[in-house]
Amino acid sequence: MASIVGAGVIWLALLGPVITLLTHLSWHSIVSSLDYPGALDPLVTSLEAGGVTLIVLVVVCTPLAWKLARGTLPFPRVWEAGVLCSLLLPPLVIGLLLVFMVGPYTPFGELIGHLNLSATNTFLALVIAEVYESAPYYIVGAQAAFSAVDPRLEQQAALLGDRPKRVFRRVTLPLASPGLAMALAVAWARAMGAFGAVVIIAYHPYGLPLQIWTTLAETGLASALPYALVLLVVALPLPLAAYLWSARAQSRRRG
Repeated sequence: MASIVGAGVIWLALLGPVITLLTHLSWHSIVSSLDYPGALDPLVTSLEAGGVTLIVLVVVCTPLAWKLARGTLPFPRVWEAGVLCSLLLPPLVIGLLLVFMVGPYTPFGELIGHLNLSATNTFLALVIAEVYESAPYYIVGAQAAFSAVDPRLEQQAALLGDRPKRVFRRVTLPLASPGLAMALAVAWARAMGAFGAVVIIAYHPYGLPLQIWTTLAETGLASALPYALVLLVVALPLPLAAYLWSARAQSRRRG
């Protein structure tokens, strides 16, 4: 009984910020804060940037996660250490280093400058910052999802004449899909809440995290709470849905 009470206390403590947010908001305060022209532009910006970020992660990072899971890369621990290193970098440090990596006076910045593009204070910069803040989370989660697939099932499909791409599409991907969805959902939440790198390299256009920050600085804490609620509403449902799907898939396998 004591352990259940202790677990409940910890659970409530972890949910404390969400509970506090809901208790300090009223419908009137939400409407008054968001009912003006352009109030939801940061939401649109965040959704667009987050969607592009997810596409980049799926296309670019999924093959790396697959190869890490199957150990087909030379010196696999070096590759994994590189992913963990990027995961452990503080977001502010990521943003600072991105300025020296893709800023206007770097080779990359000069290259895209010829295309009338810029990787600082643009939508492109926002996507780059979100990709760097969320990619390691997706790679680690996708690697775990692929590792959970029994290689013997893939070998059996290959023995039956399926080519590697067909094996991946018909065997590996369906079995790994709940874990991949969870990894992608976590990356989505991470991208939607990205702030440290964004505030340095992509101060404009405003997404929801920066809107929260600027509203807090300009008009105070109470005015920022409605935007915090909007951020939670768009960031949390996908991870929760992916978690339920993953849990149901695991229970079916056990059953």
